[in-house]
Amino acid sequence: MVERARVFKDEITEQSTRFLAVYVEAKNSCLVMLSEREDKLGTLAIAVPRPKNMLGPPSSSVFLGDKNAISARMFAEYVAARKEKIALVSVYLDTMEETQAQSVFKRLIERVVQEQQKEASGV
Repeated sequence: MVERARVFKDEITEQSTRFLAVYVEAKNSCLVMLSEREDKLGTLAIAVPRPKNMLGPPSSSVFLGDKNAISARMFAEYVAARKEKIALVSVYLDTMEETQAQSVFKRLIERVVQEQQKEASGV
């Protein structure tokens, strides 16, 4: 039987603001939705990991929105390199500045990826 995509969710509350992550991992790709207050699709970036014999960061592009393009692209490249899969990352911020939210979103990515790895290894 073919294994289906898995979904992992987490949240962090900081400065009385909820930051949310939804992480979906399929065999060849990952989708990460990062948002403030509620799950919403925001600026969407895609990154493709470099082949193992090539140097440099993953290639990436923003293909929906522009408000949080720096974070969306940065996190897409990070996830693509870390998971060695195509990565789609959405960043939606309502009131918080992009630079303020980056450290919280990075922690959320780490938490959902670790949760996925634990489940995959049967721990």
